[in-house]
Amino acid sequence: MMDLLKDLEYRGLINQVTDLEGLSKELEKGPITLYCGFDPTADSLHIGHLLTVLTLRRFQLAGHKPIALVGGATGLIGDPSGKKAERTLNEKEVVAEWSNRIKKQLSQFLDFEGENSAKVVNNYDWTGTMDVITFLRDVGKNFNLSYMLAKESVESRIQTGISFTEFSYMILQAHDFLKLYQNENCILQIGGSDQWGNITAGLELIRKSTEDEAKAYGFTIPLVTKADGTKFGKSEGGAIWLDADKTSPYELYQFLINTDDKDVVKFLKYFTFLSPEEIEALAVEVETASEKRIAQKRLAEEVTKLVHGEEALKQALRISEALFSGDIKALTAKEIEQGFKDVPSYECKQAEISLVDLLVESKICPSKRQAREDITNGAIYVNGERTTEVDRVITAEDRIEGQFTIIRRGKKKYYLIKY
Repeated sequence: MMDLLKDLEYRGLINQVTDLEGLSKELEKGPITLYCGFDPTADSLHIGHLLTVLTLRRFQLAGHKPIALVGGATGLIGDPSGKKAERTLNEKEVVAEWSNRIKKQLSQFLDFEGENSAKVVNNYDWTGTMDVITFLRDVGKNFNLSYMLAKESVESRIQTGISFTEFSYMILQAHDFLKLYQNENCILQIGGSDQWGNITAGLELIRKSTEDEAKAYGFTIPLVTKADGTKFGKSEGGAIWLDADKTSPYELYQFLINTDDKDVVKFLKYFTFLSPEEIEALAVEVETASEKRIAQKRLAEEVTKLVHGEEALKQALRISEALFSGDIKALTAKEIEQGFKDVPSYECKQAEISLVDLLVESKICPSKRQAREDITNGAIYVNGERTTEVDRVITAEDRIEGQFTIIRRGKKKYYLIKY
């Protein structure tokens, strides 16, 4: 059990612990139950959530019982932690739907069978039926106003403004910890470093609400940042989601393979289950042969497989190889949708069209003269093959699975023709 803490320390996953010595002793005794909360602020988790999900998984692999809490209730309120302004409140039906989707996502990463099987709970089950008087008397009475104002999540918002709704979020999350402590013998809450105030509030509520000498602990993980100080998990297209329909496996793979040398070893520690020996060997590759990007490839492969599965990884690798080699015809229509999701597209309604006309109509070339010149100079590729025929006609034979034609102008400018 002690090996777990050593591994977490090696991976840089320990940010703050309320009582490290006490937690160590609990882990020495045997399996514990722990939880982490995930509020449904969107219809999918994003890669920033992955670190806490995988930390739950690390505890489970070490023999402990993880609980993933979906915030069906707290998601209706909004967590002020790390936010400069009030969140927009979502409708109850929307939050309920998002809660179900996130519950399904969490199930991908945790094992729900065996002695230490994981569990997914929704805090709406115990908060949604609580009336306001009970909440104020039984829960709110335990919180001193000055104690709450001193919390960073609240203090940072006092000047800009915080509603009573978001101010009460801390109490609701604290109540979750108490409920799981009482009903599931859950003695540890983990979360990102921005959750420290909420976690310690839960410990305070447990201490005041239980007659016995409560033994519960809080544990935070660093927020994931890049070497340049910017937040990890954003691309030009927005957040990197764990839902394949929002961020395809190929997009996830490409995002990770472009990781900076300064970050890749840290991310291998954070997001993979590779052994320290394997990670250190990859660290040497970064130092001695960074141009090969071996560490980045391993990171991209491990995480894509973890999030989307072996077949999705193979698909991402096929798309990457086809784009690198120019062998576009080797791709399926589904793979083309992934690989060319963000390139300019044009919908062609004609059964047959001259290549020159297509280049102009799709705005690939500004004029017919330029189109002819580009074709003659060998700058135009149709489905990966260079064409120099000015009078070429694009027909049904040039459609991949009857749906797409890929035009490339020059070395890197791709265009997607849809039918």
